[in-house]
Amino acid sequence: MSETSKSRNQMILAGVFFVVWLVAVATWKYFTRLADTHGWVTGVYWGVFASTVPMGLFWWWRVRETGVARRRAVATVIGLMWWQLSVFAAHALGWEWIRSQLALWGTIGTFFVGLAWMIWTLERIERRHWLNALESADEPPKRIWNPLRPDAWFYGRRSQKLNQSLSALTSYIVLFFAGYMLLTQVGGCSEVYEMPAGGGQQQPIAQVVKVQKKIRQKFVVNPLSALKFKVPPIDEVQVITQELTKHAYTVGYGQGEGAGFAGGTQKGKVRFIRLEYSGGDWNQDFGVGADQNILIEYGIRTGQKVAAKTEARRVAELKNFPIGKSPPMVFLTGQKNISLSNSEIKILREYLLDKHGMLFVDNGGSRHFHNQVLHMMHQVLPNVREVPVPLDDVIHRIPYTLPFLPYVAPHGGKEALGWKVDGRWVCYYHPGDIADAWADDHAGVKPTVWEACYQLGTNIIFYSHSEYAKWLAARKDE
Repeated sequence: MSETSKSRNQMILAGVFFVVWLVAVATWKYFTRLADTHGWVTGVYWGVFASTVPMGLFWWWRVRETGVARRRAVATVIGLMWWQLSVFAAHALGWEWIRSQLALWGTIGTFFVGLAWMIWTLERIERRHWLNALESADEPPKRIWNPLRPDAWFYGRRSQKLNQSLSALTSYIVLFFAGYMLLTQVGGCSEVYEMPAGGGQQQPIAQVVKVQKKIRQKFVVNPLSALKFKVPPIDEVQVITQELTKHAYTVGYGQGEGAGFAGGTQKGKVRFIRLEYSGGDWNQDFGVGADQNILIEYGIRTGQKVAAKTEARRVAELKNFPIGKSPPMVFLTGQKNISLSNSEIKILREYLLDKHGMLFVDNGGSRHFHNQVLHMMHQVLPNVREVPVPLDDVIHRIPYTLPFLPYVAPHGGKEALGWKVDGRWVCYYHPGDIADAWADDHAGVKPTVWEACYQLGTNIIFYSHSEYAKWLAARKDE
């Protein structure tokens, strides 16, 4: 085989691989949740994305002695592929904070690399234009429409180069951010949320007090001893009360066997989904730790099936869930800004009202975030005002009866706030960093506090799912 044919075949294979890579990127972007629930799909993505490492090294070696422009072009493509590989690997391994940082800084880097290539392209076109102009100086002038040429008639006769540069920069920024919004805000494929099947009664978990006697100390006294001292009771005992949690019923709602919900399915599981938003630190303490701990605790305390790991969804992705198969609850936290577009506000409103969802918000550390939450909810539900959630409300009594509202630090006050629509809490706002109490070290708070925080988290998750099950039953009857 000749060198020319070999080179042509390599270019064809590289082109085919690049197309396969683009398809993989597009499908993973829009069908990410399919990979999360089907291991073999994740394996396919691993195979495609990991192949970019040997492919990139081969092509870098292939063009090492070619021109500067070709080497830079290959380096740009390799950089994009390896960046995508790092983002995918971080997501697959559950490192969501690292994934978000890689996505952010990679996007910024891509913007400036693309800007550099745009400037280089314009310079090359301009240089070629002036060379052609010298060769055809005697020909009559023509009206130029090509926007890549500085002498196009719409750039005027003065400051043509400046006008072209400003127009190119504006067009590039508009196109880049249009593509960014398309990739980040447009939802992907439809997905469903299925609750675990079963049933049960909505009753408080019975609290049983067990009394245990513990002998503190025994004394043997010689009555003929010359020493005299006060003799305590021979068998002094200390009464120890131990509060035990007893499941007096199957935790769930409706008719069915096992802990679960009548509207659920055999393969359904309770999932903990955190909401991803722009402007702040949505991923504070995300993943292994707070979210994972409360999900595990909920499964232990209720006996219901729970997912193996926690998840995150962008606000725009809530529209991918159909009515009747949406998450009964999503979790939102942070301590900085909450920035939602008009379309995201509409999607969140539809999720809460039309899809019967619930928003569980936790103030992760600032009074500023408290104001951000109130502003967000005033946009989402302009006709509903926040009210304090009473301690004797059902959400604070079932399955655990809470004697007080637990919190780590009262960033937004000392009482929970809620937004109620048609007798149902559609948003529960905790003002005191409950997620910190769920963390492995419990933020250093007392055991009574972090235990109450686990109980409150269990109550809210259960409330959202049981209310969703009631709604499904009413829809079925209709």
